[in-house]
Amino acid sequence: MSKGKVHHDWILRRCCGSVAACILTLAVLVGFVALVIYLALHPSKPSFYLQDIQLRSIDLADPALSLDVQVTIASRNPNDRVGIYYKTLHAFTTYRDEPVTVPVSLPAIYQGHKDQSVWSPVMSGDSVPVAPYVADAMKQDIAAGYVLLHVKVDGRVKWKVGSWVSGGYHIFVNCPALLSASGGNAGGAFAMSATAGGKQAVTLKFTQPSYCTVDV
Repeated sequence: MSKGKVHHDWILRRCCGSVAACILTLAVLVGFVALVIYLALHPSKPSFYLQDIQLRSIDLADPALSLDVQVTIASRNPNDRVGIYYKTLHAFTTYRDEPVTVPVSLPAIYQGHKDQSVWSPVMSGDSVPVAPYVADAMKQDIAAGYVLLHVKVDGRVKWKVGSWVSGGYHIFVNCPALLSASGGNAGGAFAMSATAGGKQAVTLKFTQPSYCTVDV
């Protein structure tokens, strides 16, 4: 191999190495700047609030549970300079940690600074299989005059600062919903009749709006 060819290959390797080093340095710099911005602004997680729940129907005659609910849940962005993208959100209802409705998708939205958003999904569960004790426990709770459900939201969010958008972060929301035979009619609460095993009818009301726990 001639000296000219060796010299040419050496220059080519040096150029490729320099280009790769520049690209790597630029990527590290961009990531560092994004991290500094994120840490400087330190976005606070959104707050969620269960405003209302309407238990339209419930069937406990089967070992499985069948129910139909509509909820109104609000979210507020507490940040002054950080927007929030809500991505791939799914809402469902549980009773004693057992899902009793099928997850439903919530519309993806962008929430600006200090903005508030409201969703009102309808969630249904037709003969949802549950642990054997769950249906009996709900019958006992209804007979006692109260039922504690939990409305949950699972999905991903992104932070937006100016034109910069972060990667996705997992968000999980848990909202307690206490239905009581003696509850007050607060916050658009409702009344309904539920039959426990076809033997007893009671009137349940959503007692009061409740704050939700939020993990991001």
